[in-house]
Amino acid sequence: MAETNSPNPNTHHIVWDWNGTLLDDNHANLAAVNAVCAQFGREPVEMEHWRTVFRRPLIPCYEELLGRSLSASEWERVEKTYDSSYQEYLHTCELAAGVPDVLHQWAGTGRTQSLLSMATHEHLVPLITERGLNDHFTRVDGRRFDTEHDSKAEHLVHHLEQQGLDPSRVVLIGDIDDDARAAREAGARSVLVASGLMARERLEATGALVVDTPTDAVAALRQAS
Repeated sequence: MAETNSPNPNTHHIVWDWNGTLLDDNHANLAAVNAVCAQFGREPVEMEHWRTVFRRPLIPCYEELLGRSLSASEWERVEKTYDSSYQEYLHTCELAAGVPDVLHQWAGTGRTQSLLSMATHEHLVPLITERGLNDHFTRVDGRRFDTEHDSKAEHLVHHLEQQGLDPSRVVLIGDIDDDARAAREAGARSVLVASGLMARERLEATGALVVDTPTDAVAALRQAS
């Protein structure tokens, strides 16, 4: 796909993703995925393989991983197994390189930023509070409602509307192709970091600008302004 999503010089607001973007939790995610594999009799996977497979919607993604369809009760089992394992590793997860300095840098330009995650709102808010990041953001939203397509798109529209933001002046910084899709559907732009759960070539296929780190993402936005 041709590049269609270069930084906008009029960008005023960043919406940050959490997992895989501001939080370096790839190892916790992989451990949780492999806990699910063990539950369903599948051999464990390596990170490079998971980065080629992971996508939203999650149910067909896990059905492909496990090589079978999943009933509603089995999907509930997947979710519980994943969440339990992830929680065991969460205390070992550090902020991504350059965070929170990069949040200070963006705020120092006189512009604003918020956080939107597909983690549940009840799970997300304590994590942000514990790490002392609340004051950086005008709003923090986790997943507050379910959507038909299991995408961040509807959540992003709600997130922007609640702040009265003009989407054309917003950039979403995330780590998977659904972040690019959500930004596009909301009328915003996106920058994707290649340090999260999706292989670089899959990110580049979205047409979004792809960089290595959150610091690189903000540097690109500042250079464009």
